Amino acid sequence: MGIETAPRAMSIEARTIRKLKVRILPFVWLLYIVAFLDRINIGFAALTMNKELAITSQQFGFVAGIFFVSYSICEIPSNLLLHKIGARIWLARILLTWGILATLTGFVHSVHQLYAMRFLLGLAEGGYFPGILLYLTYWFRQREQAQAVALFITGIPVANILGAPLSGLILDHMHAFGLGSWRWLLILEGIPAVVCGVLTYFLLPSGPAEAKFLTPDEKTWIAEQIRMEDEDKRRAHPVSAIRALVHGRVWHLAAIAFTVGTSVYTAIFWMPQIVRAAATGYSNTLIGLLVAIPNVAGLALMIVISRSSDRRLERRWHTAVPAIVGGIACLSFGASHSLFLSIALLSLLAVGIYGASGPFWTLPSQFLSGFSAAAGIAVVSSIANLGGFAGPYAVGLIGQKTGSLNGGMTLAGIALLVLASLVLLLPKRPRTLAGEFARPSTHDS
Repeated sequence: MGIETAPRAMSIEARTIRKLKVRILPFVWLLYIVAFLDRINIGFAALTMNKELAITSQQFGFVAGIFFVSYSICEIPSNLLLHKIGARIWLARILLTWGILATLTGFVHSVHQLYAMRFLLGLAEGGYFPGILLYLTYWFRQREQAQAVALFITGIPVANILGAPLSGLILDHMHAFGLGSWRWLLILEGIPAVVCGVLTYFLLPSGPAEAKFLTPDEKTWIAEQIRMEDEDKRRAHPVSAIRALVHGRVWHLAAIAFTVGTSVYTAIFWMPQIVRAAATGYSNTLIGLLVAIPNVAGLALMIVISRSSDRRLERRWHTAVPAIVGGIACLSFGASHSLFLSIALLSLLAVGIYGASGPFWTLPSQFLSGFSAAAGIAVVSSIANLGGFAGPYAVGLIGQKTGSLNGGMTLAGIALLVLASLVLLLPKRPRTLAGEFARPSTHDS
């Protein structure tokens, strides 16, 4: 009987994980691409918007960053609500409200109105990223999480790869009904979020129990796997939702996340203007294509690094090494005097920020589960988003004082090197039952 059980368990494991990867990951990946288009298109809009609204570099840094202040305020309550009322309803609400506000941003007429709309957009979208991270822990074990998280986060480079050329085309060619092209950029790229909000309500299951694509045996298997991992985490690290808010390791991860947010959003929001400074006289369409190149490099290496991290169940060095590479590239940017070298260094920066992201965002779920995971992941993500305010704003301030964006790149480089140092100060993760639940399966060993 034991001999028959092992092959059956392996068959259920392979079949279930394959279904989850096919049915869950592509949908949340699509949602994150839509989310990131609305979050970052302000960087491309700035190529023409700043002149029309007389926005200075410092003001644009504030425009980019104010979104993350309100976003951070909402992350903890949003994640607790998602865990309580279900991902399907809560994520649909987030998508609908931010899509409407993102579209309305195209009708502002002053920098102060833009500040207000970006702040409201952060309130509407607040909790989305940590909510998806929490949602993935309902479906995937530790051994699949780095790949699952990394595939989800590939939405960032993909949004840039697709969005950068599209944004450039809209800026160059869309001038209908007397509206500026940057207004059409914000309006057109806000509409998909509304559509996806409706689709989320009808198509996204809140957890395995609602998954119509799984058989009863598969639902039971994955639920038991997740339950066993949660019990193991509670035994090894008994952390309640309240304790997660003040837990030392949570705040260590939050400090790392601050540097992640600082470097990621500095690169994303300012890259179009950095490339334009190096590519004087180029059209917005061509600038969009050039911005896509570093994101292609980052996407490719991100997938490779996350697969290696899961295969070895190792997170620290898989986070630190890409961050060091990206940090060195940023610090070298001041010596760049050609477009080719600038794109090469930006590509290494993209490898650093994207490569480190997949392994890093699996770290909170190594010792948190349930409501403690909802609270702890939200704390870490909220501090990351404060870095999303600090980085872009500091770059704008430095740029206005110096007349160059090189100082901002130096700031991003320092943040990445601090990131690597803080990650390496984390304790090595002991190999507990979290990596050993499906003992009949040996193909991961």
